[in-house]
Order: sequence, then structure tokens, then C-alpha cells
Amino acid sequence: MKSISTHILDIARGRPAQGVHVRLDVLSEGEFKFAAEGITDADGRVRDWKFDLHKGTWRIRFEIAAYFENLKEKYFYPYVEIVFIVDNADQHYHVPLLLSPYGYSTYRGS
Repeated sequence: MKSISTHILDIARGRPAQGVHVRLDVLSEGEFKFAAEGITDADGRVRDWKFDLHKGTWRIRFEIAAYFENLKEKYFYPYVEIVFIVDNADQHYHVPLLLSPYGYSTYRGS
């Protein structure tokens, strides 16, 4: 399956982060261009992104300020951007975000 997927786990609460706006962009001619967007569901996942996967540099932007504001929680980062390289368009790229109010981590998942 060739695609990009993501999910957010709120590690401070031990549960998925629901209701986060997520945007996927691809680098083209020196600028990031819109590819897809969505809102995380109850499992913290964005499902059914529709875009053409190809080799190149991609970016996922997570708008996390509204998530923490909705929880009435102070936070340090208003958004998180993860930039990564797709070097084989026949593979699946899973890019999760582990999130807390004052930090985050990511990795290439499966």
C-alpha cells in the first residue's frame, strides 16, 4: 500500500489526540504545496487522505494549539511540523506524533 499516514498520541494523558487539524504538503519548486488535510478522529488518526504519493520532500503540520486550548491546558508549541523524505513511492510511510504540552517526538512507524 503506497501512502502516508499519521496519528497523534497524547502521552501526558495516555490517549489519542482527537480533533487536531493536520495538513500534508509536498515540496515543489522550492515551496511547500498543499496535498491533503484532515482532522484526527477518536483514534488520533487522519483517515482517507486523497493525494498522489511520489518521491520528494513532504511535510505534515499538526495544529496543536487548539487541541490544548480546548483542554484548557497550557502548552509551549502552537504547532508541530515534521519534514521527511519519500524515497520510494511504492512504500507506506507512517509518521506518528507523540505529544505532550511541553514536548513532542516522532519516528518512522510501520
